[in-house]
Amino acid sequence: MALTASRTSQPTSATASQRHPVVMIPSLGRPASDFLTIAPTLEHAGFRLVLLDPRPQWPGSPTLHDLAADSLAQLDALGIDSFHLVGHAFGNRLARTIAADAPQRVASLALLAAGGLVEPPADVWDGLARCFDMSLPPDVHLSEVKRVFFAPGNDASVWRDGWMPGVSKYQRFAVRSTPRSDWWGASVDRVLVVQGLSDVIAPPDNGRRYVAEFAPHARLVEIEGAGHALLPERPREIAAALLEHLTQA
Repeated sequence: MALTASRTSQPTSATASQRHPVVMIPSLGRPASDFLTIAPTLEHAGFRLVLLDPRPQWPGSPTLHDLAADSLAQLDALGIDSFHLVGHAFGNRLARTIAADAPQRVASLALLAAGGLVEPPADVWDGLARCFDMSLPPDVHLSEVKRVFFAPGNDASVWRDGWMPGVSKYQRFAVRSTPRSDWWGASVDRVLVVQGLSDVIAPPDNGRRYVAEFAPHARLVEIEGAGHALLPERPREIAAALLEHLTQA
C-alpha cells in the first residue's frame, strides 16, 4: 500500500478514540480518495485520517498477508502503533487480514461492503472484470460500473475514473492465494459492518453471516438504495455510522 494522505484536524480536546488515527483501505483497484466523500465529517469530529492507496505494482506473487505486512510497515514508518481500521470492499478483506495478523494494534474494525463468503452470480464477476477493461468504449465501461457497483437510480458517473487494472490484478491474486479461513472470521472488541441492500458483488447475507458466526457483538448497518460502491452512494449514512462507531466509550 502507498500512503495517500495523513489528514489531521486539531480538536480542542480528544477522547481516547480520537487519539487513534483512522486508517482507510479502498476497494479493489480503486484509490483511497474514494473515502473523501466521508472525510469531512470525521475530521470535523477531530479524527486524523490516514488514507492508504495501493502500490501501483507488486513484484512477485503476494498473499493478503503480504499486503497486510506492507500496510503495517508503512504505519510503523509514520509512528502509528494503534489505529482504527476501515476497509471498503476488497479493503474489507485486507482489513480483516490485518486484524487477524496484528489484533493488538487494531482499536476498532469497520467493514464496508463486506463480501467474501456468499458469492455473486457469474455474470456479476464478469461485469467486475470489465470494469477494469480500459479498452471498452467509455459509455460501455460506465454501464458495467453502474450495473455491478451502483444501486438502481444512483449516479455511477462519479466513478467514471480511478480504475487501476494492474492493481486489481495483483490484489485479486492475493485474494485467491490466501485461504478464506485466514481472514474471514477476524474480529476485535469493537466492530461495525455496513452493507448496501442492493449490493450484487457482496450480497447482504455476507454481513449477516459474519456477525452471526464470528462477531455477535458487532453493529450491523444495512442501507437501502446502496450497492457495492457505498461511499459515493450514501456518504451521510456511512459517515454517521462510522462516527457513532468510532466514538463509542
